[in-house]
Amino acid sequence: MMKITRCRLSKNTQNCLLELFIPEVAARSATDILGIQPNSVALFYRKIRQVIAFHLALEVAEVFNSKVEIDESYIGGVRKGERGRGTAGKVVVFGVQKRHDKVFTVVVENTKTLMNEIAMKIKPDSVVNTDTFHSYNALDVSEFHHHRINHSDVLLMKRIISTELKTFGARQNES
Repeated sequence: MMKITRCRLSKNTQNCLLELFIPEVAARSATDILGIQPNSVALFYRKIRQVIAFHLALEVAEVFNSKVEIDESYIGGVRKGERGRGTAGKVVVFGVQKRHDKVFTVVVENTKTLMNEIAMKIKPDSVVNTDTFHSYNALDVSEFHHHRINHSDVLLMKRIISTELKTFGARQNES
């Protein structure tokens, strides 16, 4: 189990920094609030992120099974304007969600590499729900049970959770 080691800050200061880290208080603001050196706060925040990354990496090895939803989202970009697929400067984030459970996301270079991620994260014979994006066509002839969801069908959208991955992407765009 990974934990923060070799930290010269007192336990009380560490706890205060952790309380500031959780609501996403910037390191510069935490420095002003606690009256400690900026480099100490930045180092402690980095160590917190390393511990989080370590524990998330342990969960990445988990393979999804049964019913899952998959979707891609486009995050970032140089300027506002064009939206959706094909917009220049955006990063493709692919997500898998086990129904009513965990979400796994990964940045992919392009939508052509989606099948590699799908094969690594989802067990064969799983039910895979996707939108009608053409990159998911290969699922029709693979070992998965593929169901397409037309997002324009409002009644179906209420029953299927695949829009939660879109919400995740939207939240990332705001930050």
